[in-house]
Amino acid sequence: MTKNLKRSKRPNRIAINGQIRASQLRVVTDSGEVLGVISKEEALAAAEARKLDLIEISPKAVPPVAKIMDYGKFQYQQKKKNRDVKAKAHTTETKNVQIKIGTSEHDLTLKAKRASAWLKEGHRVKVELFLIGRAKYSTLPFKKERLKRITDLITEDFRVAEEAKRNPKGLAMVIERSTKEKGSSTQKSPNNKKETRYENK
Repeated sequence: MTKNLKRSKRPNRIAINGQIRASQLRVVTDSGEVLGVISKEEALAAAEARKLDLIEISPKAVPPVAKIMDYGKFQYQQKKKNRDVKAKAHTTETKNVQIKIGTSEHDLTLKAKRASAWLKEGHRVKVELFLIGRAKYSTLPFKKERLKRITDLITEDFRVAEEAKRNPKGLAMVIERSTKEKGSSTQKSPNNKKETRYENK
């Protein structure tokens, strides 16, 4: 049973054993046994009898909940849980790639490479066609064809999250990494010999 643990070494200031202040506790054991609501003294005695620690796991509950278990094992479980949560907490952003009617093939390739990398990381990508002058009055099919110039160069499987729509700058669409679910419409570069098509809504 852990005797003297400094508070500074315990994550989130978890109270254990004599550091617990509540007079009544709802106590469970690591094996799932429910001891019910008992006094702190009774809970400490039960932990002592098992050569384990009394750990206050839910201090804000009424009454607080405490678990009888080895504190070292508790620390390990908490660290593992925190690692799992952190691993799943990937922040997804919407990145932006902007092209013009006259963007060169070289620049298109570089922008497509950047978009592919973002898609691979799980981000959405907003592909925007910036229009100036007479280009603003070109037909919608022509504008979509200009957008398709860059999407055809993207090497990651993706789906259209938001169809191409007019905006103050010109025309924009949003794509995201394909989940490859059955029936979903995906696109990929013709270089990889996969059909390129837009989702129909």
